Amino acid sequence: MKNTIFTGAAIAIITPMNQDGSINYTKLGELIDYQIEQGTDAIVICGTTGEASTMTDEEHRECIRFAVEKAAKRVPVIAGTGSNDTAYAVALSKEAEAMGADGLLLVTPYYNKTTQRGLIAHFTAVADAVNIPIILYNIPGRTGMNIEVSTLKTLSQHKNIVAVKEASGNISYVAKIIAECGDDIDVYSGNDDMIVPIMSLGGKGVISVLSHVIPAETHKMAQLCLDNNFAEAMKMQIDYLHLINNLFIEVNPIPVKEALNMMGCEVGPCRLPLYEMTDEHKAALRASLASHGLVK
Repeated sequence: MKNTIFTGAAIAIITPMNQDGSINYTKLGELIDYQIEQGTDAIVICGTTGEASTMTDEEHRECIRFAVEKAAKRVPVIAGTGSNDTAYAVALSKEAEAMGADGLLLVTPYYNKTTQRGLIAHFTAVADAVNIPIILYNIPGRTGMNIEVSTLKTLSQHKNIVAVKEASGNISYVAKIIAECGDDIDVYSGNDDMIVPIMSLGGKGVISVLSHVIPAETHKMAQLCLDNNFAEAMKMQIDYLHLINNLFIEVNPIPVKEALNMMGCEVGPCRLPLYEMTDEHKAALRASLASHGLVK
C-alpha cells in the first residue's frame, strides 16, 4: 500500500484575476486561507479550474510557489504540472518539487495525444524524475485521451504514481480501476456529481470545484463517505446536485468564477478564450446559489 496524499475534499482552486487580466495574488492568498479554515483537505493549484493553460511559464511557476508558501504545510499542495510535451512536464515537475509541492497532478497529453504505450513512457519519465507522489488526471472529454485500465495498472506499480483523478464520468470504468489496481492506486472523483458514487466504491475523495462555494459542506460530504455514512452523504449529493450542474452550465471555470463574483468574492474574469456567461445562464446560476442561501 502506498502513502495517500490526502483523503476528503481537495479544491481545484481558481486563479483570481485583476480586471487587466493579471493574477491577483492577494485574492489567491485569501482564498487559500478561507479554504483551509473551512476544512478543505488539500489545495490543487494550476489545474484546469486554475486556467493553467493560459498562464505563462513564469506565472505557472509563481502560482505554485505562492500556494506552497501560503499553505505553509497546513494542508498538502498539489501542483498541476502536466503537459503534452514530456520534457516540459519533467522540468516543471522538478521545479514544483524544489518549491516544496507535496504532490503533482499530471493530465494526459492532449492534442498530439499518444498511444497507451506512449502514456506509460510519458508518465514514467516524469515519475522517474521526481521524489514526490503523483496523481494522474484522466479527463478524456478535454484531452481526447483515455487511460485504459491495463495502462493504469502498469503505471500503478511505480512507487511515485499513487492516485488518479477520474473525470471520465464512467462509473463502470472507476469500478474496474479499483478492482484491478486495488491498494496500488487511490482514486479521487474529478466530478462533483460523482463524489458519493466513486467513494462508495472505495475512492479516497474528490478534487472539487463545488468547494469554492460550499467548502465546509463538500468536506463534510466526503468525510461522511470516509466514515461509511453513505446514507447521509447521498442526501447531500442529491441536495446539491442542481447547484453542481449549474457550476458546469458553461465551460469550467467560467461559472464558478461568476458564482464567486455573485457571492462578493471579487475574483475577476476568466482569460480568453473563456468568455462571459450568457444572461440566461447567469440567472440559472444565481437561482441555484440563492436556493442554498449563498446569494440574496
